[in-house]
Amino acid sequence: MIASKTDIILPVELLESQLVSRLSSTLESYLDAKHVEQCLRAYEFGALAHKGQFRKSGEPYICHPVSVAISLAEIRMDADGITAAILHDVIEDTGISKKQLAAKFNNEVAELVDGVTKLSKIENQSHAEAQAENVRKMFLAMAKDLRVIIVKLADRLHNMQTLGVMLPPKKRRIARETLDIYAPIANRLGMNSIRHKLEGLSFEAMYPWRFAVLNRAIKKARGNRRKMIDNIESTIKARLQAADFPCDVIGREKNIYSIYKKMAKKKIPLADVFDVYAFRIYCDDVDACYRLLGMMHNLYKPIPGRFKDYIALPKENGYQSLHSVLIGPYGVPIEVQIRTQKMHRMSESGIAAHWLYKTDADKSRNFQALANEWLKDLLEIQKSAGDSLEFIDNLKVDLFPQEVFVFTPKGSIIKLPRGSTIVDFAYAVHTDLGNACVSARIDKQLIPLQTQLESGVTVEIITAEHARPNPLWLNYVVTARARTAIRNRLKHIEGEEALNLGKRLLENELLAMNIYLSEISEEKIKTLLKIMGIKTFKKLLEDIGLGNKMPFLVAKQLTQDNVHTHVKLDDGSKRENNPLMIKGTEGMVVTLAKCCRPIPGDSIIGFFNPGKGIVVHQHDCHNHSLVKKKQNNWLDVEWESETKGDFATEIRVQILNQRGSLATVATTISELDSNIENVTVVDQDARVCVDSIILTAQNRVHLAKIMRRLKELSIVLKITRVKG
Repeated sequence: MIASKTDIILPVELLESQLVSRLSSTLESYLDAKHVEQCLRAYEFGALAHKGQFRKSGEPYICHPVSVAISLAEIRMDADGITAAILHDVIEDTGISKKQLAAKFNNEVAELVDGVTKLSKIENQSHAEAQAENVRKMFLAMAKDLRVIIVKLADRLHNMQTLGVMLPPKKRRIARETLDIYAPIANRLGMNSIRHKLEGLSFEAMYPWRFAVLNRAIKKARGNRRKMIDNIESTIKARLQAADFPCDVIGREKNIYSIYKKMAKKKIPLADVFDVYAFRIYCDDVDACYRLLGMMHNLYKPIPGRFKDYIALPKENGYQSLHSVLIGPYGVPIEVQIRTQKMHRMSESGIAAHWLYKTDADKSRNFQALANEWLKDLLEIQKSAGDSLEFIDNLKVDLFPQEVFVFTPKGSIIKLPRGSTIVDFAYAVHTDLGNACVSARIDKQLIPLQTQLESGVTVEIITAEHARPNPLWLNYVVTARARTAIRNRLKHIEGEEALNLGKRLLENELLAMNIYLSEISEEKIKTLLKIMGIKTFKKLLEDIGLGNKMPFLVAKQLTQDNVHTHVKLDDGSKRENNPLMIKGTEGMVVTLAKCCRPIPGDSIIGFFNPGKGIVVHQHDCHNHSLVKKKQNNWLDVEWESETKGDFATEIRVQILNQRGSLATVATTISELDSNIENVTVVDQDARVCVDSIILTAQNRVHLAKIMRRLKELSIVLKITRVKG
């Protein structure tokens, strides 16, 4: 968001002054003089650190952190949280270190700023991996102090409010990230006010035309239906007044992004979405909520199946309210939400209510406990996640729950995302129960483990002493907790079991070659262990049992008598290796990569991929370096000298766009003993046509002959081989 500018006009300077004045007056309304002074000192420090830095809009950069601090002051964030908000970019964008911040202010402020700061040096190839690592780091810091995510959400909200100067592609990327991660986090922490703002701003940034059209239509519809809304509101108020039941009744504004999602998902017009008139009724206590519900059901008939009690069964983020859809005047559906004033404040502020209403600890205790419980689960998930992208996948699963409520045999309520299975339930109760489950009963009926659960059922898990997770469970579990626990358990299968399994698998492969494991010399085993970089033969057998090594490949290497070759590694060192000789398709699973389509004569490399066997790429394939960096199970492979057969490869031909051109090319290819498997038009205009042709070739020499002959044709302008 920083850009270089040399001149600042007076109104921009006034903006900074106005922001600081607004922050100061807001802080003075709830902080003592000592803490207000600390926050203003942070402003002076931050302004000096960011001196000479400007946002793309032209305003001094310090205006951004001060705006973030103002939004946090409005929810009565404490002094250290406000200080961290003002300084949240100094580590990332200036020369100030975490140590300097701790010395100038305190360790708590330094830790908060560091938690919000992006990782400055990430050696990842893609933007997605970098962002995933940043989010993972933020969650680790958030587990120590929830103020990290509060500051980050306020930071993201102000960035979204000032996206106007960004280029459209960057706008869309930031908006997509906000919808995927930050808005769901705000929802998960019960901060609905911030969530709705983030969703609306993201929708506007991603689809400005759709936003403008929909916003215009909503305003028009609202004006046309004002009379109906006023009529319903007056009727509800009259009914409450007649019962001497003082309450606040407010017509609810629908979130524009929610309307868009509903229209897109159900493929319905705006008119159908607006058939539901929404009203909120606020009362003083929980007992009054249920009495109000009775009055509303007496006033208008309820629609069966459209009632939800989030007071008795709160949402995962602590949200509480009674929801019911009624048939109003002229058959128009009316949605009524009934809650206490306290519930409403909590639904808007969520975890931030800990600061906003901290004079009454009971009001925020439940939210704090729910947030901490969620973070505890996330910490368990991140410890077992293979990489940051896997962590983000698990996080997204956890951020989009549509809950079902099921019961344990003792009557405890377990909340799970919709679509959860028996295995998800078992792991939600306890990890050990999930690891040992073999079956389950619902209403005394035995059911399979992959059965999806419905709200209201009682589930009894049946366990066995020697049971263990099945890898197939990963195909149907939906909760991040279950998936992570299964993977973690499978990674730590007892060594003896893996050893025995690996030994059996290797013996079976050797027996297929008419060789017994006992016949393999110690020297050959030691040589293979050295090549693979494994310390002991037991460890090799364990790797086979765990699926980390392919038994056929190990057996083949143990029985090879080829002269060892030296392979230069990426770090410049060397290792001994026996190249695997392939014909293209033999007994073991060999797949020729479709990205580069290697043929005999090409320099090749192989990767062991569970489920595909050995995947062979060209050495100069564009995907080769990326795959090699991500995978450890790569090996050198070579074509056997007598390799025969037809191998598919791809060429791209640029030809004159005239009648009969493609037929001439096809005839030429056919005359050279090659067959065309597929032709795709890549690009075309009035003069030139670019075709992608997949054809068969016996080897590189054969392919070169075909390409030379095609190049001699007068209609062919250019010809290249596709290598990824």
